[in-house]
This record gives sequence, C-alpha cells and structure tokens, in this order.
Amino acid sequence: MVRQNYSARSAIRKIASILPQSVLRTRNIATKLCASMDMSTNHQERYDDAMFDYSTGGYDSAIDQLKAILEEDPSHFDAQLSIAMCHYRKGDFATAIAEGHKAEALRPKEQLVHTNLSLFYMKSGDKQTAEKHGLQARIASWRDTSAPAATGGTSSDPDLQMAQPKPKSFKMPEKFPDAPWKKSKAPGQSPLPPSPPSSPTSSPGDNPSASGS
Repeated sequence: MVRQNYSARSAIRKIASILPQSVLRTRNIATKLCASMDMSTNHQERYDDAMFDYSTGGYDSAIDQLKAILEEDPSHFDAQLSIAMCHYRKGDFATAIAEGHKAEALRPKEQLVHTNLSLFYMKSGDKQTAEKHGLQARIASWRDTSAPAATGGTSSDPDLQMAQPKPKSFKMPEKFPDAPWKKSKAPGQSPLPPSPPSSPTSSPGDNPSASGS
C-alpha cells in the first residue's frame, strides 16, 4: 500500500513538473504568433503610408519606408516591387533595374515583375533586354490565363474535378416535313419550279381610252 502511494506521488510530481513547461511553451508560441500578426499589420500600415507618399510624389519618403519594411522582412514582395517603381519615377533607371531584379528573385514568374523590368530597360535604352522581359511578361500572362482550365481538366481524382453539365443529346428527325412548294409528280418526271403569278389583264371595258372610242 505504501509502495502504491509512493508511485502515485511520484507520478503526480512528474505531471506537476511537466505541466508548467508545456503551458510555458504554449504561451511562448501564442506570444510569437501575436507578435508575427502585429508585425504583419504594422508592415501593411507602413506600406499603405508609403503608397500614399508615392501617389503624391513623395518618392524619397516612400523609399525610406519601404526600405524599413524590407530590412525587417526581405521577402515582402509588394515593398520590393514598389521601391523599384519609386526609383523609376525619380529617373534613376539603373537602381530601378537592380531593385526590379530583386523582385524577380522573389517571384520569377510574376507578370508584373517582367512588365516593370521591360519598362525600366526600355527607358534606359536597352531595347533588346526590354523586349526579352516583355516576352516573359506575355508568357506569364498566358500561363495565368490557362492555369485554371488546366487545373480543372487534368485532375487525376474524379471527385476533385468540377462538375460540368452533360452535353444535350440531339436526335435527328426520322422524316423531314414536305416542302409546301413541291407538287406531286409522276414517276420519272423531274419536278417543275412553280410558275410566277400571272399579272391581271384589263378588259376593254375598263380601259378609258377604249370606252371613249
């Protein structure tokens, strides 16, 4: 009996020693999640402020705010894309191209990335590279347009495919109605076209000149 009580007490001590640690870990995870959400909200607010400055011509202020966002989150694609456009608006095409390629590294197949790079290179005088990125932008556009159709049509699981309406069946009529202008003909005789309607003839009594003579 004493041995059983000792085993129970040791189990309780173990649970008591483990429980605070698990609670602490859960608390730490929740704190990190809240901090991450707060940072994301903070980035969005600062990005919106930067876009307001950009829209009013405050490119330097917008660049400073976007740089601060990228220092904390280098994978912030919208900030990277926008900072390249800010330098383009200032006429600094070389820096715009460099920042544009950083956005390309984040999303190589993004249509807007290649559209912007095509514009930057065209303004800098490099027409050949501009056309290259213009072609990549068109390819990305075609890929985005055809992706939903390919996804819905090539799914290997029939339960995951979109339900499509069944095509309506069309049955040919067994007998076509007779044409009203066709007349019955004798066997071996070709059908004759309908004769044109005869024009009404006036009688001599209806002719004013005939009645006067």
